[in-house]
Amino acid sequence: MFAKLREKRLRSGAIAGVTTFIGMSAIAAVLVAASATPAIALAGLTANSTLGIFDNLPNYLEIGDLAEKSEIYATGTDGKPVLLATFYAQNREDVSLSQISPFIQDAAIASEDPRFYEHGGVDLYGTVRAILSNTLSGSTQGGSSITQQYVKNVLVQKAEAIANPVARKKAYEEATQVSVDRKLKEIKLSIGVEQKYSKKQILEGYLNITPFGGRVYGVQAAAKYYFGKSAKDVSVAEAASLIAIINNPSAYRPDLEENISDNQARRDYILARMLENKKITQKEYSAAVASPVTLTLTEASTGCQTAPFGAAYFCDYITWVIKNDEAFGKTEDERWTAFQRGGWKIYSTLSLPLQQAASGAVYGNIPTVVPWANVAGASVSVQVNTGRILAMAQSKDYTNDPELAATGGNFTSINYSTDKNYGGSSGFQVGSTYKAFTLAQWLKSGRGLGEMVDPRERPLQMNKFRDKCLGVGGADWKPKNNSGTYAGPVSVLQATTDSINLAFLSMAMKLDLCDIKLTAEAFDVHRADGNPLGESPSDVLGTQEISPLTMATAYAGVANQGRVCTPVAIDKIVDQHNVQLKVPQTKCTQAVTADVANAMVVALKTPIASGTATESNPRDGIPIIGKTGTNDNFNQTWIIASTTSVATAVWVGNVQGFFDVRNGSLNNGSARVTRHAIMRAVMTVADQFFGGVDWPGPPSNLMGGRNAVVPDVSGLTLEEGVKLLESVDLAVDGSCGTIDGAKASGRIEQTVPAVGTTLPTGTVVNICLSNGLLVTGPPSVIGQTEAAGSAFLLSKGWVVNVVYAAAPTCGGSGGGGSTATPTPTPTPTPTACPNPNQGKIIKQSPNGGSARAGATVRLTVQQ
Repeated sequence: MFAKLREKRLRSGAIAGVTTFIGMSAIAAVLVAASATPAIALAGLTANSTLGIFDNLPNYLEIGDLAEKSEIYATGTDGKPVLLATFYAQNREDVSLSQISPFIQDAAIASEDPRFYEHGGVDLYGTVRAILSNTLSGSTQGGSSITQQYVKNVLVQKAEAIANPVARKKAYEEATQVSVDRKLKEIKLSIGVEQKYSKKQILEGYLNITPFGGRVYGVQAAAKYYFGKSAKDVSVAEAASLIAIINNPSAYRPDLEENISDNQARRDYILARMLENKKITQKEYSAAVASPVTLTLTEASTGCQTAPFGAAYFCDYITWVIKNDEAFGKTEDERWTAFQRGGWKIYSTLSLPLQQAASGAVYGNIPTVVPWANVAGASVSVQVNTGRILAMAQSKDYTNDPELAATGGNFTSINYSTDKNYGGSSGFQVGSTYKAFTLAQWLKSGRGLGEMVDPRERPLQMNKFRDKCLGVGGADWKPKNNSGTYAGPVSVLQATTDSINLAFLSMAMKLDLCDIKLTAEAFDVHRADGNPLGESPSDVLGTQEISPLTMATAYAGVANQGRVCTPVAIDKIVDQHNVQLKVPQTKCTQAVTADVANAMVVALKTPIASGTATESNPRDGIPIIGKTGTNDNFNQTWIIASTTSVATAVWVGNVQGFFDVRNGSLNNGSARVTRHAIMRAVMTVADQFFGGVDWPGPPSNLMGGRNAVVPDVSGLTLEEGVKLLESVDLAVDGSCGTIDGAKASGRIEQTVPAVGTTLPTGTVVNICLSNGLLVTGPPSVIGQTEAAGSAFLLSKGWVVNVVYAAAPTCGGSGGGGSTATPTPTPTPTPTACPNPNQGKIIKQSPNGGSARAGATVRLTVQQ
């Protein structure tokens, strides 16, 4: 049964094949002409009325650029480019025919197209033989000339260069389908190619475009991969082995052990054809066929994981720049296809001396794996006035293999230095490094570094903060200082030196939280996850999650006279034709005035000179600013520093989890100082290669402080009094509590210091509240008799206590003595003196003023 079916199928196939052959034979005469004169053949194909199918086919093939690998370079110590990484969709190096061994050229012609130099693009004999075989037997047999194979490969390359995957698949299927239509198109295009290009050009193009298994294309890449040498240096046997692969790369590529014997058999066949065509001698043939296929496999490096100097994450950042920036194409697919196939030479901004210093410092101080915690670190440096990224290093090993990255441990594909949409994380809380933006807004508002602010730990009323964008509310907040206890006001300069939390919150209460956020954004500060930047009171202390690259850029803006330059990683790109491409440029904007920036510099010099960041200071004579940062849980630590040339951000903390960096250890040292060790090493090298100068001084109005006069708040409610005192930038405390007072109960009786006192702004003024027990004091009864005065006071509810003053003596103190005890008189008995006040009240206490109702009034009566 099966035999009958097979016979029937063969008969029907033969009939169809004969029909096809008859149709194909109609162009045989023209193909004969093509073997000699391609121009005549092409004209015949388009003019012959029996061959109308050719009318809609293109006459000539536009041969575009072949896919070539792209390379990323850094700048070495000597200023010359150093290769970091290579990328390719196809591993190919385009070379001229003179750089290809004659053995390879002869082997290709002998085996693939012996009549290459005789026909006009189509080998009639081979083509007709293939058509008969393919149509009558149902099997596929090659019969294409080198020119036809070249045309097919060009069409395949054009298809693979299409960025859109659907269109790419369709074009590839059209270029590779086994059909008469495709063969006709191939024939016509081949004749056109022969008309436009010389035989040498066609052979050169063919040897450069041909696939050699896997992602290896072209004889130069193939020779390097299989034999570890250039195409011009291969032996006769190696040349034949390479050309053997062309016939069927998957079956003859010798890097697969099961293919070696087949490759050798095909190689020997090619050697026999070369001998037959007198391209090699009998001696060369015999030696070649006697040799085994001996490989020196040399895998071409590709991807960022091969980048030296710990620069894999910087390399990865460049790939994200290419994917994200429309300068390289309309869609991400277009951009990535152009990068992998375009033969670009990308000259990056990376400085190898600084990169090596950063990588060495990070790896030297933070282990790639911390058994008890998921801890890591990163360091990134930018050039202050250009935004050029000079170094980028982190403590984990790079991989772009999702399975390897998922294992955790020392591998990750996440770049901790960058934003999420550039291959980075969602950022890390930046702690007190964020205080720089409250400082900036403080100075922008016209206040000075000498102004005093309240640093005391105390509950803060959320409604005391202002936010014109979102508003503020909520329960009282009880933030803490991490830098000690402060009883009195401190200057903004000292607050910056010691990084005093409550002092900066006091500053923020005099500003607007929205303005602080807008100032931060002016320094190009943004969240790493792309969400809007926060503006709550806690954000003043650095709760936002930001990338190190963003913070380095912001501090570079401070160091650059307030001018912020967005980061860039690419200096220049040239394509395979040495044509320079458009690359992303830095955008520089003025975040704050130069005066404000220079005042910020004065403040930010102090932490690294004598404050919380001193351990990061290289102390090499180059002026430097710096600020530390630690979040509430001590699981994220930062130091950001800058000279006038280079700004660096170092982060050491938890990728996940809550390892206490302040009290833990890394590499047998305190984790608290790890960030400082890295910064010191990086900035030492930065200073050596880039130098730095001092900044200009700020104007005096931004350096000094202000005074305020204590206003009269007596009789006001506590809320009213606090508001009035704070309106003149005085701090308020109620520690003197409630005292006897004449003001209504609960109202302010007095302040300490008193009304009218001149004080530095930020000084604490104590408010004393009245208990309301004081009334207008007793009226004066001085001069009245004892009886009249006492009676009057008693009638008003006062208690009276009478004491007596001794009568005056001549020569002694007269009436009005200050005591009630008679003064002893000397002997002899003195002469009596006039005593007009005798029996009258000469002193009273209290006398007017205020006193508690019913209090005792002491009267002194002259005897």
